[in-house]
This record gives sequence, structure tokens and C-alpha cells, in this order.
Amino acid sequence: MSDILDSDEALSFRDAEAADLPAIVALLADDALGAARERNETPLPACYTEAFERIRAQGGHRLLVAVDGDGAVVGCLQLMLLPGLARQGLTRAQIEAVRIAAPLRGRGHGGRFILHAVEQARAAGCGLVQLTSDNSRAGAHRFYERLGFAATHVGFKMMLD
Repeated sequence: MSDILDSDEALSFRDAEAADLPAIVALLADDALGAARERNETPLPACYTEAFERIRAQGGHRLLVAVDGDGAVVGCLQLMLLPGLARQGLTRAQIEAVRIAAPLRGRGHGGRFILHAVEQARAAGCGLVQLTSDNSRAGAHRFYERLGFAATHVGFKMMLD
């Protein structure tokens, strides 16, 4: 795992602010899947601001950003705490919408960002961290496995109207 974490570039992590939304949407739209799903437009469509407010209002849900030494948003992820009854009342964390700016990939930033989210989950009392990754993202799957995640389940989704 150490090769994933090697980087001398400054990077910090914080909760996203409304002013970060254009950069976050640009990150989400910057790949083949995201380009078809997101609306990276100026002005930013209201649906993103509305979703951001819902995330902030929901306890245990956080939108995190990775910020470079100049203060630019270079990564994002969503961390959700999910209390449950299964596994003797275990709270799990769900990580979604993970992105690092394309020019910065392969430098250890993504690994440090994910491990930061794992530590946030641990500090919140979670006993398990899970994430999903599209079947077409083989490189991402290898990345998560190198960080210690295991592909233990098959996931299913149903789009609702």
C-alpha cells in the first residue's frame, strides 16, 4: 500500500462548502460515465445546490473535498453513516462519488483521501466501510483492493423515475 500513499505534494481534506460546487461537479463530469450523467454548466443547475443542502441537513452525511496547496479543489467524495440492526447494530460508512482531478491521479492523493474518509468513519464509530464502483472501472477496482477493500458482494441498483 505504501506506493499508493507516496506523495510529497500538499493536500488537505475538509467538508465541502457551497462555493466548491462548480469544482465538484466538474470532477464528477470528468470521465465517460460522469459526462453522460452530470450537467457541468455555468451557471450551475439548481439541482446541485438543492442536493448539497439536503446532504448538509441529513445527519451523518458529508461531502468532502481534497484541496491542493493553492486551495483548489482537486478531489471529492461523499461519506454517509448508515446505522443498522444487522451485525449487532453495526454502523457502516458508505463512500460514493470518489474523484481526483485527472492530472493528479497516480500520485497517491486518492489513496490518502480514501484513508482519510476511513479514519473519519472509524472516529464516528463505524465498524465497516463499504463502497461501490461501476463494473467498467477495472482500474478503480484494483486501486480499492490495494487499499484493503475486498469485493465481497454483488451490488444491484434500480433507477426510479
